[in-house]
Amino acid sequence: MGKLRILIADDHEAVREGLKAILARHPDLSVVGEAVDGTSAVAQAKQLLPDIVIMDVSMPDVNGLAATQAIKACCPNVHVLALTRHADDGYLEQLLTAGASGYVLKQSRSAELVHAIRSVCAGGTYLDPAVAGRVVRELRRDSRTTTVRGSDPIPLSPREEMVLRLVAWGNSNKEIASQLSITVKTVETHKTNAMHKLGLENRLAVVRFAVLQGWLRDDA
Repeated sequence: MGKLRILIADDHEAVREGLKAILARHPDLSVVGEAVDGTSAVAQAKQLLPDIVIMDVSMPDVNGLAATQAIKACCPNVHVLALTRHADDGYLEQLLTAGASGYVLKQSRSAELVHAIRSVCAGGTYLDPAVAGRVVRELRRDSRTTTVRGSDPIPLSPREEMVLRLVAWGNSNKEIASQLSITVKTVETHKTNAMHKLGLENRLAVVRFAVLQGWLRDDA
């Protein structure tokens, strides 16, 4: 497999340099471009078609939310990982809805960022553990945000629930297969069955269901 190609979008040069220094330590990661605002991020995403954009939430001209929406509209295969210094940032749910596949805090450990990048590029959804509480509070204010079908969904089997929990935490199918000692095909079957039983249509719906169930707490 080739290197994961990364576009960094942040209006602060010091942040961009710091991120490049972190990512340079990992041979499977390659920074292919830098953007100083949302407009540049969208333009470079179209031109470079990176595997992932590390997107600062607060940028001049076009902010991270609008840039994420634009990138997902023109380049649906480009993943977006939102980056912010605020654990209670109100953009969180909007960014997930706009198409971001993950949300990481700037003050998190570098290993957290690298894990998030790999998880998102492998098809997972990643939430920094420090922001999980924010998601729970926001979504529980309106239980209608969940897409669970009906008031009495079909119960999940223990293995289906475990797979769905791991999906919500941002693990890829391959990572889940390794953790549970099953095949990737079996993981996909359990995930598909669980989502069908609960009426969940996509990863965002899985994340919403997970936080409403309390699965994203550190003690869950």
